[in-house]
Formats: sequence, C-alpha cells, structure tokens
Amino acid sequence: MTDTDSAPETGSMHTTGAAPGDGSARGAGSAVEPGSAVVTGPAVGTGSAPEAGAAPATGSATAIEPATEPGSAPRTPTEVAALSPAQARLRFREGLVTPTSGWCAGWTQVNVIALPRELAFDFLLFAQRNPKPCPVLDVFEPGEVGGDLLDGDIRTDVPAYRVYEHGRLVAEPTDVREHWRDDLVTFLLGCSFTFEHPLQEAGIPVRHIDAGRNVPMYATNRPCRPTGRLAGPLVVSMRAIPADRVADAVRITSRYPGVHGAPVHIGDPGALGIEDLARPDFGDPPVLHEGDLPVFWACGVTPQAMVMAARPELAICHAPGHMLITDRRDLDYVVP
Repeated sequence: MTDTDSAPETGSMHTTGAAPGDGSARGAGSAVEPGSAVVTGPAVGTGSAPEAGAAPATGSATAIEPATEPGSAPRTPTEVAALSPAQARLRFREGLVTPTSGWCAGWTQVNVIALPRELAFDFLLFAQRNPKPCPVLDVFEPGEVGGDLLDGDIRTDVPAYRVYEHGRLVAEPTDVREHWRDDLVTFLLGCSFTFEHPLQEAGIPVRHIDAGRNVPMYATNRPCRPTGRLAGPLVVSMRAIPADRVADAVRITSRYPGVHGAPVHIGDPGALGIEDLARPDFGDPPVLHEGDLPVFWACGVTPQAMVMAARPELAICHAPGHMLITDRRDLDYVVP
C-alpha cells in the first residue's frame, strides 16, 4: 500500500496476522507474551525521534513526569477526566508535564504543528492528501496564538512541545514563546485521544490509560502521499483491544472521522513494517493482555515524521501524547 488514503476503512479492515503472543506476527521481536505488560525498551515519554540531534536547551522538558502538580499527590484518572479544558491548560502553564490521554472527558484534544507561512499552503495540501493522519480542525492566521477552538495561548497551553530546526530536534520546552515567530501558521489536527472516552464508556479497556502510560506510536512502511516539498511515512498509534470487542471499537471510532476515524490496520505489526511492538518510536511501550489484538489508528505525529524527513527551517509541535485540550466538545465531531 502506497497511499494512506487507501487505508482500510470500516467494513474493509486489513486483518493480516493474529494477536501478538501466538507467534504469528511477522515482525522480528514483535511477539508479545500474553497477560503481561510490555516493558522492553525505555519508557520514552515524549518519544525518541530519529535524528534528535543536540540535547534540548536548559530548562526543557527532557524527562516526562507523572501527572502531578508541585506538592500534590498524583491525580486519579477520574479526577483528570473531570477537569475542564481551562483548568487543565492552567496546570500546563504552571509547569505540569504529562501525557493527556484520559484528561477532560468530553472535550476534543488536538495535535499541533506551527510552520512558517511560506510552507502553510504546502502543509494544507499535504493534510488534504493525507486526511486519515492529518485531519485539519482549525488553522490560525500567521502569528495568531488563539482561535475558535482555543481561548488561550498556543505557546504555553500544551504540556510539552518539540522544536525542530531543519528537521533536527533542538528543544523540548514547556513554553515556546522564545521560539515563536510572527510568521508561524498553526494547524490543529484531530487526535485519537478524543474517542478514547467513548471507548471506555462502551466498556472497552484503554490499556495505556489504565496503566498510567503514554500511548505507543510507530513509524510505518507506508509513505504518505507527498506534496512538492513535504513527504514522510505514516505514523500510527496502537491500542490493544480484546478480540471480542474489536468490531465495537471499529464501529465507535468510525463515527469520529475528524479525529482519525476507523483503524487503518488490525493484527500483524509486521504488515506495517513494525519490527518490535515492544519498542515504539514515540510514547511508551504497550500493555497487552491475553486475548488482545493490536489495533492501529492513523496518528497526528505523522507531521513530525514529515518534518524530520522534509527538514523545514522551523517547526513547533506538541510532544507526542501531550496534546492541546481545546474548548470544543467531542460531540461536535461525531457523525451518525
């Protein structure tokens, strides 16, 4: 498969292979022992991107901490799910660094990428040609730091950022005001965290939330459809779903096309070029239980893989799994 737009949709799912643990996964080392948490490899938090380059600048968020506030005990999943977007963003502005999966139930989370104005049309075209990984929910005017989806400041309201120069990761700060330029155009892209609450409400476990981890994300062997200056591989997120609930997960997530929609692949990680499911390219190692199948959704970290491949002068993005929580309701993106 050479075009992400041709990824299997609801009713035409690619189900090559079987669940990790039965020994049938083609990728070397991708078999996972059922019933145990996969912990092989570092828990990378924001992700260990290729060509990370120089160490982040002093004061950057190089180690992602648990969801805690200074002087307080870790918040429970119930507590963080009950927060409003404004309450969550205030904690992030105050320095809290945490993956946002499970936060602010009922509110839409988004991926963030800000590029120089001269690349804005190219990226918009890239997103139009690759709508599964890059569903555009909003675009700010050059230099704008807020908009219809955000009553706040895009430079401070994300828990952790990544700053790239010529495709090279140069900083992972919690505030990007010192890197900001008036010619930057910000794109907000739908995020699969938005449909995790509906999955949980249907009784489908979301293993990384239960384990207090970031979602695992993988660069694949599927190239995105390129534009003149922008190209790169499809990135996917993976959720381990009990085999008897996979059809329900497909049905539920297919109702959210603006936040990646239905999965692009079910089963054998090797079919996506993923050699070791236990070592994701971004996020934390996965948790699989006996009887789970790996289910893969297109992921909004795809633009960061594009940045590393295309090497634009400057790009500011969210750290993988550390999303902007918007003022828009999840229900705004549900289709019948």
